[in-house]
Amino acid sequence: MNIEEFLRLLEKQRSCPQTLPTALQALWYDKKGDWGKAHDIVQNASDADSAWVHAYLHRQEGDLSNARYWYRRSSQPEFVGELSQEWQQITSLLLKKANTTHGC
Repeated sequence: MNIEEFLRLLEKQRSCPQTLPTALQALWYDKKGDWGKAHDIVQNASDADSAWVHAYLHRQEGDLSNARYWYRRSSQPEFVGELSQEWQQITSLLLKKANTTHGC
């Protein structure tokens, strides 16, 4: 699945496909406007991709010190651009990774 397909699916479906990796599920709900659900999904996850999304969510919230902590945990640099650009970048990269890993 590429980002265009992800966005089309997002428009059509209310619920996130459970087959998506945790980090992509969180990005799904964030794009749907449900920050709380997105945060709940990644809050206790231990993988680097979820930590990256967790960082993005705290940056979106304006909690930059917490965001910095999660960027470090994810081994990703702090993003300097617009939040929409960061969402797009993370989503695109995680979809590519999922396609490789899961053969989507």
